[in-house]
Amino acid sequence: MSDLEPRPSPHLLGGLGPVAPRPVLDLLPGKTVTLGERMQVRRLLPTLGRRMVGPWAFVDHYGPDDVAGTDGMQVIPHPHTGLQTVSWLIEGRVHHKDSLGSDVSFGPGELALMTAGHGISHSEQSPVPHPRLLQGAQLWVALPDASRDTAPAFEHHAALPGFSSDGLTATVLMGSLGGATSPGTAWSPMVGVDLALEAGADVEVPLEPGFEHAVLASSGSSVVEGAPVEHGSMLYLGTGRRTLRVSASAPSRLLLLGGEPFEEQIVMWWNFVGREGDEVAGFREQWEAGERFGHVEGFEDGERTPAPPMPPVPLKPRGRER
Repeated sequence: MSDLEPRPSPHLLGGLGPVAPRPVLDLLPGKTVTLGERMQVRRLLPTLGRRMVGPWAFVDHYGPDDVAGTDGMQVIPHPHTGLQTVSWLIEGRVHHKDSLGSDVSFGPGELALMTAGHGISHSEQSPVPHPRLLQGAQLWVALPDASRDTAPAFEHHAALPGFSSDGLTATVLMGSLGGATSPGTAWSPMVGVDLALEAGADVEVPLEPGFEHAVLASSGSSVVEGAPVEHGSMLYLGTGRRTLRVSASAPSRLLLLGGEPFEEQIVMWWNFVGREGDEVAGFREQWEAGERFGHVEGFEDGERTPAPPMPPVPLKPRGRER
């Protein structure tokens, strides 16, 4: 997805200062953002007091939305650099097209993973016809400096590994958990897992203690380490946990996100991740000039998302060191 705010705020991310060096339970405040003409999403990262969780730098959660009789999701071509997009659906279908020529429709339980790297453009739309309900999450992963200029790529994995235990079904989107490893390409140590809980489930999930973690209540409501997590909210867990206790009184879903704390300091503005403000401004100029990001077939030259104006102040990375 694209950040479609008319005047997006620059986000200065990374560094070890914000990383909790111990287990915590911090409920993250999200905000409602309009995406396209009518679709609304809950933006949970970056947010006040928490910019990243491991390499995860952006989390939008949406639905369940009744899109019957509407166009559903309509995000026309837009650019990305220096990041990966991870698309995860609980209900509905999305049609992805990009400047590499990828043309894929995906649904619940399937991983759509796009590595922007040096630069890519793509569109995301509800197919015609499409299911009545639409619900899911769009996530961005910041690429480390050594990999951020890699050639762009797109992966579609229709089947993903996982495991089941005591009313829990885990599906591994990224990284590894419980002996299951995702086929998705990861450029830094990380994990992303869908946790589907049956009614009455009460189970402990293994964690990597060197990672920082958070959970998103993507469907229904759950209890995490004794703390209630309501639908559409996110709980930051800090570091140092070897297990995580989760339970639910009714069927629900959690999205577990984590990774090695991201030490590099980066600038994220609009759909770009860079290291300096001037570099990000250069990405914008190239998009506006029709350079670097390619063309998505099936769209006219005017059918593309214009870049918003740059902020009036210079963008500089910052953050505390170890």
